[in-house]
Amino acid sequence: MMKHFLLTMLACWLTIGMAQAEDHWVGTWATAPQLVERHNNPPQPGLTDNSLREIVQVSIGGKRVRLKLTNEFSKEPTEIKSVELSIAKTAGSSSDIDPQTTVQVTFGGNASVTMAPGEKITSDAVDFKMGPRENVAITIHYGKTSESVSGHPGSRTTSYLKAGNTQDFTDAIRTDHWYNILALEVDAPKKAASVVILGNSITDGRGSTTNQQNRWADVLSRRLLNNKKTSQIGVLNMGIGGNCVLGGGLGPAGVKRYPRDLFQQEGIKWIILFEAVNDLGYARNGVETAQRIIEVYQQIIAEAHQKGIKVFGATITPFKGNNYFTEDHEKGRSTLNDWIRTTKDLDGVIDFDQAVRDPENPLAMQQAFLFENDWLHLNAQGYETMGNCIDLKLFK
Repeated sequence: MMKHFLLTMLACWLTIGMAQAEDHWVGTWATAPQLVERHNNPPQPGLTDNSLREIVQVSIGGKRVRLKLTNEFSKEPTEIKSVELSIAKTAGSSSDIDPQTTVQVTFGGNASVTMAPGEKITSDAVDFKMGPRENVAITIHYGKTSESVSGHPGSRTTSYLKAGNTQDFTDAIRTDHWYNILALEVDAPKKAASVVILGNSITDGRGSTTNQQNRWADVLSRRLLNNKKTSQIGVLNMGIGGNCVLGGGLGPAGVKRYPRDLFQQEGIKWIILFEAVNDLGYARNGVETAQRIIEVYQQIIAEAHQKGIKVFGATITPFKGNNYFTEDHEKGRSTLNDWIRTTKDLDGVIDFDQAVRDPENPLAMQQAFLFENDWLHLNAQGYETMGNCIDLKLFK
């Protein structure tokens, strides 16, 4: 009797172990969190005891997912009463979902969870079928929340806030920010992997069209998915508007956040480095600033190569006409771009500068690509050009 029991238990353990060994989690969507600035905090009635529906567009699809939430920058606990995932009917222009697709997310088997200050959590795996570039609604029902909020202000996607614990978001308050959501991961085929991008507002999508998912990273994602040899590659956008590599700016500096935003993602095989324009724009000495950025890039590259991850450098786009531009700052941009194009440290180059600059005035961007004529950010056409200029052979 005891022998039969032990054999049965051993078989169960082996089955569980084999199932776990077969899991291959890959990031399909993620965003870079920060302490949300006060003017970007949730509108009234606030998060406490209310419901928030946030919409994201994933890259690769799958049938089994995990959700990550963050309270990393909050000074008080954040209570989550329950969370549901649903297929959304739009990319953010409405709160509508297909209710037949709704599944409840659990955390250690429980519907509710409280995140301590500074904590990040990962849900249990849940069966949830979603296709490539599917729109997914993440509905969070809150208990008591923190006045200091962890989130991502530059969502370029509308979220919906409604009083009480509700599934009815009719007449909900609209806000173009994400709060507390961090990542969606999918149990994917073994050949699946992701590319993660460290960037600033040009990667975050300032100048793209709200609720149309047309940042340059979205353009790249669609191209990868539509190409047979790269159709199992996810794209994770870790851009933060106003962010710097070295310090200052908005959000944690790139030198501080890269271990989290790059190396804590699941299934990463490639990294794209495309920061520095804000550092150069604030620089007292452009060349010296560029050299310090190169040192940080080299640090990231060395750590990535130790983990078997390839790193691509993207050249900094021109900004003549913007307040950032001086001859000294341009020398810094030229120094950094020359290094990106010639160094053997990187595994590949993405030449955004060449793709968007004005052939007759190469220190400036093409006027057709300008967003609000600030000579720094691109419009949707410019982002499409950036996404289309990337050689997909880098990812094969």
